[in-house]
Amino acid sequence: MRAVTWQGKRDVRVENVPDPGIQEPTDAVVRITSSGLCGSDLHLYEVLTPFMTPGDILGHEPIGVVEEVGAGVPDLQAGDRVVVPFQIACGNCWMCLTGLPTQCETTQVTGEGMGAALFGYTRLYGAVPGAQAEYLRVPQAQYGPIKIPDGPADDRFVYLSDVLPTAWQAVRYAEVPEGGSVAVLGLGPIGDMACRVARVTGAERVFGVDLVPERLRRARERGVETFDLRSFDDEKELVAAIRDRTDGRGPDAVIDAVGTEAHGSAAARLAQQASTLLPRKLGAPLAERFSVDRLAALYTAIDLVRRGGTISLSGVYGGTADPIPLLTLFDKQIQIRMGQANVRRWTDDILPYLTDDDPLGVDDFATHRVPLSDAPHAYEMFQQKRDGAVKVLMKP
Repeated sequence: MRAVTWQGKRDVRVENVPDPGIQEPTDAVVRITSSGLCGSDLHLYEVLTPFMTPGDILGHEPIGVVEEVGAGVPDLQAGDRVVVPFQIACGNCWMCLTGLPTQCETTQVTGEGMGAALFGYTRLYGAVPGAQAEYLRVPQAQYGPIKIPDGPADDRFVYLSDVLPTAWQAVRYAEVPEGGSVAVLGLGPIGDMACRVARVTGAERVFGVDLVPERLRRARERGVETFDLRSFDDEKELVAAIRDRTDGRGPDAVIDAVGTEAHGSAAARLAQQASTLLPRKLGAPLAERFSVDRLAALYTAIDLVRRGGTISLSGVYGGTADPIPLLTLFDKQIQIRMGQANVRRWTDDILPYLTDDDPLGVDDFATHRVPLSDAPHAYEMFQQKRDGAVKVLMKP
């Protein structure tokens, strides 16, 4: 089959690789009909390269049709249309039953000290072959795949794999009070969708911050009060402008949908780049012990949120030596919640919104739909924020 493989920093290629097959009774094989390109994939493209191996298959946002199932998968059969969550979880362990499938005790990558295995996401999360491919082997298929109806285009349901539950969890973790306010930093796919979720679930005011014109325009068209970073001399001016619209206090909650590759933070960027330029045997230990994130977005969130408010982190962070202003967090009595989205915990809540009325705007959420063969160009375009790229779907 054809699949998108990682070959090095900013180097992805579409190659012929062996077809996947059933290896365990709880496996399924899914023929992919659409697969998303995620902002998290860009971390592999640029920053997390010390944890990658040439030939790794990328991608974790698939929708498709079941081709084959193992004997331990009673509720799926060939021909079922499914969305596959980005994490691999059993559904039966204590963590899964507690609503934390990202911490699944069956698939935890204990050798790396990490949580549940993920599709297409570094050796830290199991080095499981990913979903930017023609076919995908799905472990723990007795729990993971979400059956969806035939009829609507893939766009209607594909975001159940990651974008929708990640945005949903970001808003739930933000604990925006009914009629309250929330600021979303970063209007890429997750930030954009978090704004939409916040609005349909009761937030009175939603503020969106970014510096990409297309992203700001999309948010404004859905009723978000937008702030262009390029219009401010520094972060303090941005914070003051948003506070002016919230009686001087700041929003009740802030969602950081940017993560480790925030705009600015030149010193942290240099440190990140240094580990990616070293040989893998040297770069990986350096990144594991001394890595830092570009924390501009998080620092802005801490400054911006009102006293007693909540910060919800949905952007991926990977630093192990980040300097955090605990004095400010303690003094402002700020709550912070974070983590990978627990997909199956939220999907039943989300499905009622995926109707023909399309309140979340999923049907036209993608800005680009490209064949799998164009993956190298799609990665470059998305990483450089060219051509209005906000969300890219690939078709095998």
